[in-house]
Amino acid sequence: MRKTLEDLYYGNITPNEQRMTPGSEMEKAVARAASCEKQLMEQLGETGQEALTKLIRSQHEIDSITAAENFILGFRLGVRLMAECMDDDDGDIRTGGE
Repeated sequence: MRKTLEDLYYGNITPNEQRMTPGSEMEKAVARAASCEKQLMEQLGETGQEALTKLIRSQHEIDSITAAENFILGFRLGVRLMAECMDDDDGDIRTGGE
């Protein structure tokens, strides 16, 4: 536990950083998206390329906000589960709790 807390304090824990496994479905999806982006960029004029770039950046921002929110919600759920597990008076029928 101490090691985890130290890692968190020193910034060594970064849950949003993940490496893609070579050949994984994620890597394949990212490659497809990059290929489509490249094709669209080649087909669009300068104005269209600027609009596509803004769209992609906005989607990245949305994805980042969503990932952070999901992390927080999941962490809170985990803490609630742990708190419930620690409750000795949780209605356990073996102890006569209600």
